[in-house]
Amino acid sequence: MGAEPMLRLSFCCSRTGEARMKHALKPSQYAILIAIMLTASVGDSLLARGMAQMGPMDIHHLGRLLLHAPFNPFVAAGIVLLIGFFAAYTTALSWADLTFVMPATAFGYVVIALLGRFWLHEHLSATRCVGIALIVCAVGFVAGGPSRTEHPKLDRMDAGLGPL
Repeated sequence: MGAEPMLRLSFCCSRTGEARMKHALKPSQYAILIAIMLTASVGDSLLARGMAQMGPMDIHHLGRLLLHAPFNPFVAAGIVLLIGFFAAYTTALSWADLTFVMPATAFGYVVIALLGRFWLHEHLSATRCVGIALIVCAVGFVAGGPSRTEHPKLDRMDAGLGPL
């Protein structure tokens, strides 16, 4: 074993052993990540506002929820945005790993907190602010890695060189 390190950084080590970042997303891929973050955050906020207008419901009034809620303009707009979120999310998963996409879109927590505080007039405690800040800091570590980990079989298939 000698001087060789026990753990190698598989995403950033060159032959000389020096670390370099290999993080090259296209502008369209950044746009998809931003779309995921905004459609989820705004869609969830619209649903929250619409459901607050509907009033409290319980399991015994589920029919009322299913029949009336989609006709509330805020709920309907939230549903449309969440469908857009699903389309953008599946697009991102086609070119990046889940372990990259999910944390990279976690900035949506900041958007949700701001929308909740200033649009929905919800209380935002110091504990929640600290939690959101920790999430944002952690996202920085994850976003610094590659957008797609090495998958020799998938890379071969993507290149059109044959099935798995």
